[in-house]
Formats: sequence, structure tokens, C-alpha cells
Amino acid sequence: MAVPHVLQPSENERFRLTLNSDGHPHPVENILAVATLVCGLVAFVATFFPAAHMISSWFGTLGFGVGLYSQYISATTPQRSLNIVGLVASFVGAALGIAHGGFLPHP
Repeated sequence: MAVPHVLQPSENERFRLTLNSDGHPHPVENILAVATLVCGLVAFVATFFPAAHMISSWFGTLGFGVGLYSQYISATTPQRSLNIVGLVASFVGAALGIAHGGFLPHP
């Protein structure tokens, strides 16, 4: 018994990049997953500039907190994937931001 439609998509279906892989809309979960990724990327990129330790510390901490909650309420695998990437970037950004000077400016 062959099931050809399982092995590859039909020719009239296009590839779509979506966070709603289950076919249901999840606007809150999608926004939180993207916010986690953005905060993580900002925190991670800011670590390359030691003078931006406040940005990386705050964005990293914010991204880590939002990412943990977003992971808790996520509904699909693509959302969870974005959450993990954002969480790791947020953690690295926060850790290096704290190591470079912390949350407050130097006097």
C-alpha cells in the first residue's frame, strides 16, 4: 500500500514558512516567540561592544524572562524552536553584559 502524498507535498501546495504549523492561529504565542528572538539577538549583538553592557544586560534579562513564559505557553514546534534560540542568545547576552559592567552605567 503506497501513500505518495505523505512522502512529498502535492504539486499545487507551496512551501510556507509559518509558526502555526497546526493550522490554528496563535497570535499571542507568535508575538512572544518573535519578541524572545529579537531581545536575544539585540542582547547577543550588544555583547560585542563592551560599552553597551547595559543594553545587553537588560535585553538579555527581559528576553530570558519573556522566553521562559513563551516556552511555557507555546503551542507548536516552530514557536518552541524560536524560543530556544532566543533564550540561549538572551542568556549569553545577559551573562556577558553583566560581566562587562552590569545593569547600571559606570560612574
